[in-house]
Amino acid sequence: MTAAVVVAVLVAGGVYLVLQRELLRTVLGFVLLGHGVNVLIISAGGMATREPALLGQQDRAQMADPLPQAFVLTAIVIAFAITVYLLALLKAGDEDEGGDPR
Repeated sequence: MTAAVVVAVLVAGGVYLVLQRELLRTVLGFVLLGHGVNVLIISAGGMATREPALLGQQDRAQMADPLPQAFVLTAIVIAFAITVYLLALLKAGDEDEGGDPR
């Protein structure tokens, strides 16, 4: 229940920010959407109801599935790369339009 509320808040905030005109708000909206999807995937992996996936420690039937964890780790790296790229576009666009070139 708690993960569903967190996902709903993150996705709602992300969609709201993506629909704004300013590029910085759009970038922050993509970040929030990425975090919402990551929480959704982790909650679907059953982390709250199962034991950590450590071989030799528990019965294999009681272990959480490590595949969603690997997906989320990959998604975090991709989201970081996209965020850096979008922020670089924001900076380049500000310099082209005669903004403050700090």
